Amino acid sequence: MAVRHRLIRKSPEDVWKILSDAEQYGDWVVGTSRAELDEGVWPEVGAALRYEIRIGPLTLHNQTVVRRSEPPAILELEAHSGPLGTARIAMELRPWGEQTLIILDEHPLRGAGGALHNPLLDAAQQVRSRAMLARLARLCENDESTSRTTPERSRSRPRTA
Repeated sequence: MAVRHRLIRKSPEDVWKILSDAEQYGDWVVGTSRAELDEGVWPEVGAALRYEIRIGPLTLHNQTVVRRSEPPAILELEAHSGPLGTARIAMELRPWGEQTLIILDEHPLRGAGGALHNPLLDAAQQVRSRAMLARLARLCENDESTSRTTPERSRSRPRTA
């Protein structure tokens, strides 16, 4: 099981704005390309995105379905990866002062991913999860449309000569 966390310098509502934008899914989820809405209204329960994942010369056509959505605190997804099986991706957004502590818990549910699950795959998943959270943080913290800036960003800093 891969559990990672990251402090993002935005409010949970601001982080949720990025998570709930289906068009930005491919910008923060490592390995995805050409993500588009497949059904429903993202991120309502039952909504689904379809996208491609490229692994070397292979292109996999996958789908992710929203299984639980409690704005702006919880988003749980099930990623369907064809012959690789499915995975549960759970994100919890906790207020941390003016910021957000996001906890990402991702693990295989069914299929080959679950049957072949081992410590080596967990280590690889940790690397992927760290990269995914870094991308999400970058998107959130650089998004000018979010409602607030953190105190560190809004305070002027003394100049040094």
